[in-house]
Amino acid sequence: MVDWITSDGLTDYNSALAFMEDRAAAIAAGTAPECVWLLEHPPLYTAGTSARLQDLTDPDRFPVHQTRRGGQYTYHGPGQRVVYVMLDVGRRGHDVRRFVQQLETWVIAALSEFNVTGHIRDGRVGVWVQRDDKPLTANGAKTEDKIAAIGIRLRKWVSFHGISINVEPDLEHFSGIVPCGITEHGVTSLVDLGLPVTMQDVDVALRRSFATVFGD
Repeated sequence: MVDWITSDGLTDYNSALAFMEDRAAAIAAGTAPECVWLLEHPPLYTAGTSARLQDLTDPDRFPVHQTRRGGQYTYHGPGQRVVYVMLDVGRRGHDVRRFVQQLETWVIAALSEFNVTGHIRDGRVGVWVQRDDKPLTANGAKTEDKIAAIGIRLRKWVSFHGISINVEPDLEHFSGIVPCGITEHGVTSLVDLGLPVTMQDVDVALRRSFATVFGD
């Protein structure tokens, strides 16, 4: 069984990190069940293991937290559903690539409940949506914006960190970084796409689609 936790209000980042590390260790030791934690953070930036200093364009804007998750810089803040996944990847096949693909599929399945089509693109981490309401790019392709970020870490084959889905964050807050090191694409949210979706709606969609993807 997976333990689902939903936190109200804004959760301090360092407190969340300490919880994840403790829970991941307990899962690896067999003394606690797997866990999915749904929360929001106050405005902050996090730097993954591939973060480049030049991509932090406004270092004094919000607190910057160095992490050991994969990926580059990302933003967390109110209106964004952060989903921390403390799951036993060893029990699920010892396949990190497949696990990341499952996380991507999970996000796409949840978004589909709001008639949003998410896409995975080679060389671009996260989940993307095409913007039919925006001009075509210089090469004639449809504009694409990022709606969800993914970055995990494993310890003893147990994952932590996870996913962030933009529900209704202040998108201007992303301007202090180059999100995931990608300059030619923007960011969006469910509300920015014109959908009156609440955090609770997203939580329901995530819980409903989790079993379909992970089999739990």
